[in-house]
Order: sequence, then C-alpha cells, then structure tokens
Amino acid sequence: MISYELIGISVLWIFLYGYLIVASVDFGAGFFAYYARVTKQDHLINRLISRYLSPVWEITNVFFVFFFVGIVGFFPDTAYYYGSALLIPGSIAIVLLAIRGSFYAFENYGSKDNTLYLFLYGATGLLIPASLSVALTLSEGGFIVEENGRVALEYLTLFTSPLSWSIVGLAIVSVLFISATFLTFYASRADDQPALKLLRSYAMFWSTPTIIAGLTTFIYLSQHNERHFQNMMELWWLLGLSVAFFMLAMWLLYTGRRYGLAFISVMLQFFCAFFAYGIGHYPYILDPYITIQEGATPEAMGIALVVAFIGGLCLLIPSLGLVFKLFLFDADYVKGKK
Repeated sequence: MISYELIGISVLWIFLYGYLIVASVDFGAGFFAYYARVTKQDHLINRLISRYLSPVWEITNVFFVFFFVGIVGFFPDTAYYYGSALLIPGSIAIVLLAIRGSFYAFENYGSKDNTLYLFLYGATGLLIPASLSVALTLSEGGFIVEENGRVALEYLTLFTSPLSWSIVGLAIVSVLFISATFLTFYASRADDQPALKLLRSYAMFWSTPTIIAGLTTFIYLSQHNERHFQNMMELWWLLGLSVAFFMLAMWLLYTGRRYGLAFISVMLQFFCAFFAYGIGHYPYILDPYITIQEGATPEAMGIALVVAFIGGLCLLIPSLGLVFKLFLFDADYVKGKK
C-alpha cells in the first residue's frame, strides 16, 4: 500500500515540475526580449513575447507557492533546515522576484520601451532560476551543518563545489531551451515567419548546452553523492526516455515541422529526467537530515493535505488550460488581432 508520505511528495513534485515548465517559458522570454533589443531584432519577437506574457505572468508563481506551502506542511523540518540555510539565497530570490514583478507593473504603465527595465527583466530571468537551484544542491548533503542546535550553510564549500555550479548552469540553459522551444511553437501558431525563424535558431542553439550541462551535472553528482547516482542509474530507462524525447524534439526542430509536438517532447524530456532525479533521491529530502518517512507530518494532517493538494491540482491544471485556450491558442489573439 502506498503511504500518504509518498503520495504527498509525488503531488508536490508534480507542482514543482509544473513550475519548472511554466516559469522557464516566462524567465527565458525575458532574456530573449532583452537580447533581441540589444541585437536590434526586438521588432521581430518582442510583440509576440508580450502577447504571451500578458495573460500568463500572474499565474506563473502559483505552482511555486503550492509547492512551497506544501513542502513545509508535509515536512515541517524543511522549514527549520532550509529556512536557516537559505536565508541569504532565498532573500536574493525574493528580491529578484520583486524586481521582475515591478517590470510587469511598469510595462502596464507605458515604460515597456525602457531599456533599463528590460535589462532587469532579462537578468532576473537568469538569476532567479540560478538562485532557486541552490536548494537542489543543498539537498545532496555536505553543505549544511548543525552544531549546538544551530543550522549553518557552508558557503565556502558551496561556492567551491563543481556540483553546485553545474546545477546552476543546468538551470540557466534549461530555462533558455524550454522557453525558446515553446516560443518557436507559439510563433508557428501565430504564423509569424520572421519570429519563427529567429526563435527556432535560439531553440537549436540552446539544445547543445542543455544536454552538455545535464551530462556534466550527472558526472559531478556521481562524485558528490554516490548513493543518489546509483539510484538514478537503476532508473536508466527513464533517463533513456529523456534522451529519446530530446532527440525527437531536435529532429522536429531541425526539419521545421510539428513545433507543438517538439515542445511536448521537450516537456516529456524534462519530465523523465526530473522524476528520475526525484525518485533517485528517495528516501531523503535533505541528505542526511530529513527523510520522507521520519520528517513527515502526522498521518491525519498528512492525509488532509494530500486531499487538499490533489484538489488544488485538479483545479489548477484545467484553469491553466482554460487560460491557454482563451488567450494563447485563440487564433485572433495569437496573431495580434485582439
């Protein structure tokens, strides 16, 4: 029988995966908007990006909020360990999110042509995933110490760890690859050929750094946490599916066809890799301090949270689908006619 702890962490992992995809498109779009301005190509893609962001930016962080509230609710010890260790990295992420939110407000009041705002928008698109990825690094163990009832983060160990920087690099290039692939699909829906050509080149360019960063992270993980690495090796079929979906996406992008299927393939690529990573981490949430069984909330509270979060997931996914149907995939809206 599957325990409520496993159901709870699975639901939370689905929320985190949803945030990975939706936020990546948002973060990458910010970088591409600024890069296009610098290279004098903003007239090709920035209107397309603006049409995507207008109805979506407010719901991007819903997945993250659900995950954050859920992880603390299901596993209260995470607040104690991560709350202390991530005080500075977490504060930086919050400031960056505030800056990014300010951009949307200024854009609505007519400052969207301001290069400084666009620079901050593009920079936060890379810095936010880099700062949030620190939590994954810490979960591997060896970076947090507990002495005399106090939790401290070993900053020197963190900043000199190859694993830490490889995860940061993977987070950044993955954001750009996911975003470029989706925007390529979006440009094809809008039948915007100049934007499609440019965004397709972005997607193909960032595919290579993504696969290299993934392999590099895998190698450094084997050196830092052999248990996690061996567990992932036992899930070779999930990793193989991830590579297969990546190759399918690249073939579709290269041949210039079925861009929607290409983006779905990228989503499945990251789904397989993300869940292989998560399952391989079992039973630890924070190695070696928090395990899924020992760190879970009491059963009555856990079951109530499972029901609440499954209900939230059942409401959130159809709502997101409705937003996409009414705005992003509406023929007139996509083409900028309304």
